[in-house]
Amino acid sequence: MKSFSARILKIGINPYVGLPEDVLNALFKQADRTKGPIQVRGTVNGKRFKQTLVKYQGAWRLYINGEMRRAAEIDVGDEAHIKIEYDPVPRIESSPAKFVSALSKNKTAQAAFESLRYLNAMKTESSLERNIEKVIQHLLGEKPKGLHHLLEARD
Repeated sequence: MKSFSARILKIGINPYVGLPEDVLNALFKQADRTKGPIQVRGTVNGKRFKQTLVKYQGAWRLYINGEMRRAAEIDVGDEAHIKIEYDPVPRIESSPAKFVSALSKNKTAQAAFESLRYLNAMKTESSLERNIEKVIQHLLGEKPKGLHHLLEARD
């Protein structure tokens, strides 16, 4: 686990800390990648957290959410003492039961929702980027080429 200290800054409404280059490089090596969100775990002032490291406006950021700040008793402007490492445990969010039930009653909506999940199976960065664009077009009500087979109702 790598350690560092950083002042909590704010971008928009989101508190975050920047990571030193050596810490970023260690996380990239642990995760075996340098792109896309990277799931991490560690401590802030000795309090455990699980979070996702993201690149935003050209810089990698560790967002320090309200739960993390309350647990560590720190806020924007304070110095945070962080220990961090890559978290290899997949992050799987379950859907609310009412949502699952509503989707099961509408096959077209269910197929559209499930088409979003296939992005996790993309093997290359170019495939991911190309398919994200198609999904965005679909969500905006456009008819992107090559997405139709994913949106067919499944029985």
